[in-house]
Amino acid sequence: MRGIFVLKVVAALGILMASMASLEILSLPCQGGEGSMAFKVESPAFSNGEKIPQKYTCEGRDISPELKWEGAPPGVKSFVLIVDDPDALRGTFTHWVLFDIPAAESGLIEGSKQGKPGRNDFGKLGYGGPCPPKGHGVHRYFFKLYALDIPSLGLKEGVSKAEVEAAMKGHILAQTETMGRYER
Repeated sequence: MRGIFVLKVVAALGILMASMASLEILSLPCQGGEGSMAFKVESPAFSNGEKIPQKYTCEGRDISPELKWEGAPPGVKSFVLIVDDPDALRGTFTHWVLFDIPAAESGLIEGSKQGKPGRNDFGKLGYGGPCPPKGHGVHRYFFKLYALDIPSLGLKEGVSKAEVEAAMKGHILAQTETMGRYER
C-alpha cells in the first residue's frame, strides 16, 4: 500500500515539474532569440527606486519627467502609461493616465503632451506630480508602461484609469515599470 502511495506521489511530482517547465517556456520574453532586449522603461531624471526631483512635483514646476523605453515586443501598435501612488492615505492615487501613444515612440519628452490624456485623481487631464501630505512619509510612484497589440483604445480624452484598464484587457503584449519616491 505504502509503495503505491509513494509511486503516485512521484508520478504527481513528475507531472507538476513537467507542467512548470512548460509554463516557464510560455513565460519567456516575447522578443525571443539570443541578445534580445527586455522591455524596460526608465527616466533620465531619476533612477529606479530613487527620489523624484522636486521639479516634477507639486512643490516644483509639476511637469512630467522624461521617460525612455526599449525592448518593446514585436507586434506592438500602441502604448499606455499609468502613474500611480499606492501609498496614498485613501488607497492608490492615480497621477497620470496616457493612452494611444504611437508604437513608433520610444519615450516621452519632459512635459510631454504625446498620446491622449485620461483624468487623474486630481480631477485634471494629464500629469499631476507627486504631492503627498506633509509628514506622511515617503510615497512610491510607479510609472507603468504597457505595450498593446491595438493602435487605439477607441476612448476619448478624459476617461478614468479604470476605463483605460478595461479597454486594454486582452491586448497587453508586455508591461514594464520604474518607480520613484517622494516625501514632503
